[in-house]
Amino acid sequence: MLYQLHEWQRSFLSPLSYFAHANARALNDHGNPFAQVPGAQRMAAGYELMHRLGKDYEKPQFGIHTATAHGHEIAVIERVALSKPFCQLKRFKRFSDDPATIKKMKVDPVVLVVAPLSGHHATLLRDTVRTLLRDHKVYITDWVDARMVPAAEGTFSLDDYVGYIEDFIRHIGADSLHVISVCQPTVPVLAAISLMAARGEATPRSMTMMGGPIDPRRSPTSVNNLAVKQPLSWFESNVIHTVPANYPGRGREVYPGFLQHAGFIAMNPNRHVNSHWDYYQDLVRGDLDDAESHRQFYNEYNAVLDMPARYYLDTIEKVFQQFLLPRGLWDVAGERVKPAAIEHTALLTIEGEMDDISGLGQTEAAHDLCSGIPAERSLHKVIEGAGHYGIFSGRRWRETVYPQVRDFIRQFDRSPG
Repeated sequence: MLYQLHEWQRSFLSPLSYFAHANARALNDHGNPFAQVPGAQRMAAGYELMHRLGKDYEKPQFGIHTATAHGHEIAVIERVALSKPFCQLKRFKRFSDDPATIKKMKVDPVVLVVAPLSGHHATLLRDTVRTLLRDHKVYITDWVDARMVPAAEGTFSLDDYVGYIEDFIRHIGADSLHVISVCQPTVPVLAAISLMAARGEATPRSMTMMGGPIDPRRSPTSVNNLAVKQPLSWFESNVIHTVPANYPGRGREVYPGFLQHAGFIAMNPNRHVNSHWDYYQDLVRGDLDDAESHRQFYNEYNAVLDMPARYYLDTIEKVFQQFLLPRGLWDVAGERVKPAAIEHTALLTIEGEMDDISGLGQTEAAHDLCSGIPAERSLHKVIEGAGHYGIFSGRRWRETVYPQVRDFIRQFDRSPG
């Protein structure tokens, strides 16, 4: 019922949002005589803010059409390499007309970026991808909004997530692959590579894990505390809802994106209120650059997706309540996850000093679990002054984190033997 109420609210706000947007544009049109009336700029700013607060935020596009590789500007085309009901494996194919650049790009390492399935779209890692394209062939997991997946496709669990990662690794080719997982997927990625190693399959040359809950018992944050504060039955009763009839996934049980978004806002409400007030002031002053920065950030931040209910509940139970991975008790489709089986994949873990989502030590725990990886193939980095998003996006990522990731990948971009 809550989901349906949300849809009614959205239907009610949409016309008001369009009306406010039209008025804002009219009052900003210098050819409109009403735009010259004293106070018109403040009215336009108010209408624009009303539009932003009430509008629907659709999934953004990656929008990466060019990049810089080996000192030259190159063209980039986004392609679907493999499609599954709940995820598309996408490749950012690079092109150049410079023979020297082409020669260098052909031998660049292959990287699979595993994006989080935790409320936001994979486009949140746009800066991560654009930076990696300088020196790598890049793939990314682009998760599908669960409300857009017909119920006939069945459920999607944490075990299924692990299976997807295995399939993607095999499709690209483990022998020449480096895997980067950001936040939530560090857990299923470690499980997938562990299972492949235990079966004797080829595993990626390296895995880089950034700000993830490998062992949430270490330095627990408010996110971790929320997950253990209530029993699993509370989550089943209070945050799982059914997709309404106006979506392809009607009847599917999901953890709605609008609830996750409300949780994001609740973590720092004052910051968001101040940000919107600053946006209003920027519009009044005519500071269009800062106003556009606000729009770009919230276009991404406010665009959320629904998560499959089974996957969400599995994550709460197995990762944050029972800690099955660090306790060595996690079975995926009947197979025990044994990180110690990994021997030939190098491991890099990265944490932000100020991370308030995955506390210090949670990602580093992977080194204790992966006891089969030699010390000379393991590395841990703590990025001073970085929060959660700073380790994979923004200037600190580009100038401090990325060079270390690039060098680590280059170091092990050869056969493990």
